[in-house]
Order: sequence, then structure tokens, then C-alpha cells
Amino acid sequence: MAQLPSKPLLIYDGDCNFCRRWIERWRASTNEEVQFVPLQSEEVAARFPELRREDLEQAVHLVQPDGRVYRAAAAVFLALARTRQWPWWIYRRVPGAASSCEWAYRVVARHRSFFSLLTRLLWGQDPGPPSYFLVRAVFTRGLGLVYLLAFLSLGSQIEGLLGGSGILPASTTMQMAERSLGEVSWRNVLAEPTLCWWGSSDGALKLQCTAGVVLSLLVILGLGQAPCLLLLWGLYLSMSTVGDIFLGYQWDALLLETGLLAIFFSPLAWAGVRRELAPSGLTLALLRWLLFRLMFASGAVKLLSGDAMWHNLTALSVHYETQPLPTWLGWYVHQLPPSAHKVSCAAMFFIELGLPFLIVGPRRVRFVAFWAFVALQLVILLTGNYTFFNYLTLLLCVPLLDDQALLGLCPEWLQLRLGEARAWQHSERAPLARRLRLALTLPVACVIVAVTSVQTAALFHVAVPWAEPTARLYRWVAPFRSMNRYGLFAIMTTTRPEIIVEGSQDGQKWLAYEFYNKPGDLAARPRFVAPHQPRLDWQMWFAALGTVEDNPWFVNFSVRLLQGSPAVLRLLRHNPFSNAPPKYIRASLYEYHFTTASEREKSGHWWRREPKGVYCRPISLRPGEANRSREPER
Repeated sequence: MAQLPSKPLLIYDGDCNFCRRWIERWRASTNEEVQFVPLQSEEVAARFPELRREDLEQAVHLVQPDGRVYRAAAAVFLALARTRQWPWWIYRRVPGAASSCEWAYRVVARHRSFFSLLTRLLWGQDPGPPSYFLVRAVFTRGLGLVYLLAFLSLGSQIEGLLGGSGILPASTTMQMAERSLGEVSWRNVLAEPTLCWWGSSDGALKLQCTAGVVLSLLVILGLGQAPCLLLLWGLYLSMSTVGDIFLGYQWDALLLETGLLAIFFSPLAWAGVRRELAPSGLTLALLRWLLFRLMFASGAVKLLSGDAMWHNLTALSVHYETQPLPTWLGWYVHQLPPSAHKVSCAAMFFIELGLPFLIVGPRRVRFVAFWAFVALQLVILLTGNYTFFNYLTLLLCVPLLDDQALLGLCPEWLQLRLGEARAWQHSERAPLARRLRLALTLPVACVIVAVTSVQTAALFHVAVPWAEPTARLYRWVAPFRSMNRYGLFAIMTTTRPEIIVEGSQDGQKWLAYEFYNKPGDLAARPRFVAPHQPRLDWQMWFAALGTVEDNPWFVNFSVRLLQGSPAVLRLLRHNPFSNAPPKYIRASLYEYHFTTASEREKSGHWWRREPKGVYCRPISLRPGEANRSREPER
């Protein structure tokens, strides 16, 4: 060759629209470590006369500084290896990969016009590689908002649920932990990860919630997001560990899993974006994998359960009425004809089982999944009160987007800062920072992929070779509640039993307690309460599906009513015994139904009900027990 290049030089067809689009994408991806020259330029003919024009028109060629020349797929992978090693490694090391890639390259080269059109349809007009600075900013601040809502909601109830005079005192939980595990040590803290080892008083519980609120606000403001998110994850884990049944919901687990990934996705700089690494591609993939598992498992468990109502698409004809806390819009949707419910159910299955696979697709294909998931979550959010669950799921959809999709929402000054941040990726310090971040992220990612892939395979009773060692690994990470299975309403609840709690001073005249949100008063309109979660109201729904023997916490709740615990009474909307606690508490079971449109027009009621018997027979306190705390049953 007449003159060898100082760095790899890729020669491409400058008259080919398809080639130009992908060259622009590769140019940005290789950080100027590869030269790109069209074959039509005079430079190519002058410097490389031995390369025939007809060969250059058929495939790209890569000229190395040592004089070696590669063509077609090998040239592409070797050029990209300057910044991305794994495609070139697969090409060289995986049996059959090289021949398959070269065959695919020839197919594309022969049909460039078609693939050029396909590129525009799937990736859009912008050929450059996507960036995710804005996506990360929206995601981390949005997660800060979800944490804020969760801690505010929990903090408003914490004394009644877990306080010293609450239903399931955290102090009792920690006493049991000490009897089982021994005194506080790092081994015991890893087995039961909670700050309550060092204090479980009402003040300590409220302090944890307050700290969660403060840290959430810092994340929303973009200050110290990585350390703040680490502390938020630790605080919510602490509360979940000691929270017993009141913090054992799937959205609590989802917040912990999302929060763990967000630590590695968040910027490391204290504030700003000028000198911040681009978001981790590995963590971005893990967030998308989490969304895939959440959506796909939600549909899969319904079909795999064998429930006939899901199989014949009739489940939604009862769902709006029997779900834990419906909204008044749920009442209206319930009135729709059966055919509408069947169509809605089929659409839900299509979104939950089919569209998650679009998550791994090109840019615009992912956008289709994004809008479908958003639409589904909005419908659920409008018809039922699922706390911050829908908001968190909507937030998990954000990583399906890229900065280009959000650019129109940004002020000009932020766009300038984004440009500075992209430029900093080529600085001398960036590669070292990337390697450090990868060293921290990769071990966690390997554990997450191993555990969650086994969990996903278990849905279909498929055995994987690494299942047994992964099971041992899962036993170690399980206390951190950050690698979970998902899927609500696997078996559709077809009726709505409700527990009505009543008190009496004489055992003859009974007065009912009213809850803030769960059905009781037939004329009370169902409310919108999410993203707040009235956790006692939610647990009453679950308790009604079983017996009082299955729910010993309900006896504890009744005892607190007999004692007139102010913390527990604040969880209720109406206490009929404001002067003195009742002497007796009982609970009756009713079956509730939405009224029809004609019934509501006549009576003004949103509900009708029929008695179903006794849930808990009258109980009272032993003499002398009214003024002292009773250790709750476990």
C-alpha cells in the first residue's frame, strides 16, 4: 500500500443512503478512534490503488495501521471493537458466528434500499447512537418522587401499624429476632437488615421515615443522587424488614428492586451533568429486564394458574367490583357490557404477554411498547387504588425512551449542558471512570441475571443448569428483597367479602367503626386515594378472604380498639366510642356488590350487601388489661 493510515480506516459507499446512516451511527460510537472515508473520494484511489472499486462497492473495507485489510462483517465488528469488544469477541470465538454474520451481511448488502427504508421506520431519521442523559435525569428524579410518596404515606401510619401501641409493634418483632438470632451483630443484621436493631421506638420509626423524605427531596433536586439513593434503598429495606405483613406487598418489593438498580444507574457527580459519565448501558438493560419480567409475569401467571375466568376472558366482569380499593370510575366501568370486558381482557393479555418482547427491539419498536404500557397503567390507575405501584411501573417505562424523544421538553440551557456532558465522554478521565463503574456493577448484574432468570424459568417449570447454585445464592440475597417474582391476581377473586368491625359497651347495642377507604357505608362513594396506601384498609381486604385464625394480626387490631389506642384509631375515619373504649369488639362478614345504575338512582347507594355470618366472635379484655399494652400475637 502507498500510505498506511495512522488509525483504522473504514471505506464505505458514500452514494448508499443505508451505508451513510449506519456510518454516522458508528462514527459517534467509536469516539473518533476510527476514520471513515467514502470510496468515491480521491483519497481512497490515491492511497489504496490495490483495492478494486467493484470490491469496495460490494462491502465495507477496514484498513488497519499495520496494513491488514478486513471486509464486510469482520470489518464492521473490528471497527466497533475500539469501544465495544463483545461483538468482535463473538465473531471470533463463538462457533458459527462468523459465517452467520457474513451471510447476514451479504443479504443486507443485496437489498440496501429495503433495509434503508426499514432503518428509517425502526430507528427514525436520526442515525446517531442514542444517549440517555435526559432519560436518567427523569428516571432518578421520578424515583425520588416515588420514594417521597412512599415515605410520606408510611410515615402517616407508622405509629398505628408498627408503633409501641400499634397493631404489630416493631419492638416485638425485634425482640423475636433477638430471641431467634441473638444480639446485634453484622451476621444478624445481614439476616434481618433493619436499623431497628439499634432502636425500634416510635421516635426511631418516625426518624427513618423523616430521613426518607429528606433524602427523596435531595434526589428530586438532583443533589448527590447515587449516595442518596443508596441510603433510600437501605431505609426502605429497613422498614420492609420490620414491617411484617404491612410492608409485604409486591410494590414494596418492586420499589426495592428498582431502587437497587437506580443506585448504579444514577450519576456519580454530586450535582449537574457537565462531567458525568453517560448512563450505564448494563444497568439500562437491567431496568428493561425488570420491566419485561414485571409485565410478562403479570400476564403469564394469570394463564398458568388455570383460572377459567382468565381463560374465557370474563375476569374483568368482576374485577372492578372485587379489587381491594376500587375508585368511583371503577363503578362506571363495571357497568359496561360483558363483550366490552372480554375485549379489554384480550387487550390486556396482548399488552402483557406480547408487547414485552418489543423491549429488546429497535428505537421506534420500543416506543410502541412504551405507549401501550402507559395506556394500560393509566386505565388501572383510574379504576383502582394500587398505591404507588402504577406510578412506579410508569417510571420503569421511561428507560424505553432516549434523549431524542425527550429533547423537545428541555430548555435550551439544559441542551447545552447535555452537549458538554457528551463531549466529556471523550476526556482522559472517562475511560477510567467507566471501568470503575463496570467493576462495581458487573458482579451485581451477574447475581441479578442468574437469580431472576431462574425465577422466570420457574414460571413455566423449566429447569436451567444453574438452578441449584443459584438457589443457594438466592438464600443469601433474599433478606435484601431486591430480586423478586411478580404477578397480581393469578386467581381472580369472584366475590367481595367485607369485614364490618363493631364495638359495644353492653353486648347488646353494636356500633360500627368506619374506615377511610375500604367499603363499609353503602352510600359512601369509592375514593381516589393512590398513591397513598392505607395499609390497614388493604390488609382488611386480604383478611376477609380468609378466617380470623389465618390473620392473628386482626385480633391484635381488635385489642388495640378495646384499649382505645390513639395511634390505631387515627387509622380509622370514624370511632363511635370517642368518650371511652368499648368493652366488646366483634366482626361480621358481608358480601358486597356494586349497585346497578338503576339501583343507585333509586337509593343513592354505590354498594349493596348481604350478611354472610360471623368473622370474629365478641372479644373483651381481661380485667386490668385495658390500660396496659398487650403483646401482639404472631
